[in-house]
Amino acid sequence: MAKLPGIDGVFGSVMGLLQAQTEALAALPATVTSLTTAVRGLAETVQTMNRMVTRIDGIVTELEEPLKALAPGMTRLAAILDSPGVDEIPATLQQVQADILPVLRTLADTHERVAFIAGSTERIMTFVDETSRTLAGLPGAALLGRRRPAAKVIVPPEGSTGVPD
Repeated sequence: MAKLPGIDGVFGSVMGLLQAQTEALAALPATVTSLTTAVRGLAETVQTMNRMVTRIDGIVTELEEPLKALAPGMTRLAAILDSPGVDEIPATLQQVQADILPVLRTLADTHERVAFIAGSTERIMTFVDETSRTLAGLPGAALLGRRRPAAKVIVPPEGSTGVPD
């Protein structure tokens, strides 16, 4: 067969294009199937998101009024938290822990000590009362009650000789 110059190149190019087009047409059903699967997945995702939006809308509707009712209090709280006194609270608490809590512990210990002393005093008073009753029952105990008081000793003031003028 005779060959024409330049025709072989054109014929080869046309054949290459026809072959590429045929391969593309052969892959088209698989591509359409993949595209269909992707569209179904997208539709399911849209449905899921639609359900989520519906649920979120219900929650937001339910919470809207209580949140609106909290707004004035939150505004006041924000103003309080912005005040300079709030910044001093940690230092104040540390000072309370360092100074006041030990005093309170001491007061608690003092209460226990006073209670102990009161108990001891009551036991001593009971002993004294019992001893008084026992002594009162002894013969001649009435004479002890009539004893004369001891003579008073007069101490002269400082700088004096102690001799009356």
